[in-house]
Amino acid sequence: MLKTKSGLPDYCSYNAAPNGKPRVRFRKGGFSTYLNGTPWGEDFMRQYAAALDGVKVQAAEIGIERTKPGTINALIVSYYALVFPTLAPSTQKLRWPILERFRKDYGDLPVARLEAKHIALIMTAKAKAPTAANNWHKLLHHLLEHAIALGMIASNPAKLVKKFKIKGDGWHTWSEDEVTQYLQRHPAGSKAHLALMLMLFTGQRRSDVIRMGWQHIRQTENGPKIAVRQKKTDSRYCCRSRPS
Repeated sequence: MLKTKSGLPDYCSYNAAPNGKPRVRFRKGGFSTYLNGTPWGEDFMRQYAAALDGVKVQAAEIGIERTKPGTINALIVSYYALVFPTLAPSTQKLRWPILERFRKDYGDLPVARLEAKHIALIMTAKAKAPTAANNWHKLLHHLLEHAIALGMIASNPAKLVKKFKIKGDGWHTWSEDEVTQYLQRHPAGSKAHLALMLMLFTGQRRSDVIRMGWQHIRQTENGPKIAVRQKKTDSRYCCRSRPS
């Protein structure tokens, strides 16, 4: 997500309300709504995510009128309408381009005739980018489970096709010496130091840590705590802001 020249998220701009005060308007692809609250605040970003969902649902509704029943295109339109709104914004952002590419390449083909051999051929064509291929395989698996629920296909052929094995040692875990070296370079009071402290002592995902601010500090009988709703799972996370 990028900031516009006005300092607002994509597709947002300031617009004068009837009382003359500025308000934030979201507008994309013919869909328009107003967002309340402080820009980039937790409540504001919830409304922003809902607005993005509104664009996708509207596009899906338009697509329903143009799709042929039983096709991959029809399946994806149904997925957008029924499953997509239940996903976290970060998951939607990852899946949207993959779905659109799949629909562009194979949208007119019937879902019921999709077999494991077809999936294997597509995976083979994507062999030079194994991580991307595995992401496509994972999404296709979920998509076909939705197809089963709709009665569009009897079983899930993606289960019969193996994903690529990714070579590598995974993400490097910092040693205590590396943490010490980092803290010597970024002392207390710097943003870099604060970022590391939040990552170390809250154990949260990067996508949640970067949203943490003073608005997430809650004063309780046992002292101040950090309370934030996780972006991916939409569950509430709470911890002591100062270790006891």
